[in-house]
Amino acid sequence: MDVYVGYIASAATMLAAMMTAANLGSRVTGWGFVVFVIGSIAWSTVGFLTDQTSLMVTNAFLLLVNLFGVWRWLGRQARYEDGSAKASRRSRRTTSGATLFSGGTLIGHKVHDREGVAIGTLIDLMVSCEGKQIVYAVIAEGGMAGAGERLRAVHPALLQITDDAVLCRLRFAEFCAIPEIDPEQWPEQVPEQPDQ
Repeated sequence: MDVYVGYIASAATMLAAMMTAANLGSRVTGWGFVVFVIGSIAWSTVGFLTDQTSLMVTNAFLLLVNLFGVWRWLGRQARYEDGSAKASRRSRRTTSGATLFSGGTLIGHKVHDREGVAIGTLIDLMVSCEGKQIVYAVIAEGGMAGAGERLRAVHPALLQITDDAVLCRLRFAEFCAIPEIDPEQWPEQVPEQPDQ
């Protein structure tokens, strides 16, 4: 029996690790922690059945950590994302104020050029403390799974940002002409908006 439970534990742990590492949003990450809970229970059972106290104790502790992960991602974070999404939807239906979007939900979005071609992924938005305006957006292009990607700082006037899309006014070739930035040395500012 411990062999079958071990297979379940291994499969659950590997699946949960892929789900959480993929960073596909709070709900996928939260369900990854649910699968981690199943893995922790299964590993604790293997420890009990095979008289491995250290395996049982370690996974009992990991069970508590994983339950916290479930609360954090399926409870707290999901509620925050739902709240920001509702505010965004309500702001589009009214004309009394600005249309809102959650900046946090934009991180990780694909960026498309003016012809609809995907040119990269939005990594971050740098905001001025004084003016409370976006100074530049960092867009990653190329590479695979984060390795070998090139970062470019793009002036916000070149971007059209909505709650579910990031569009760049440049063509892909024009975007690639923007100088790369060092991943560890981001600029304090970007050059003035180029004429487009």
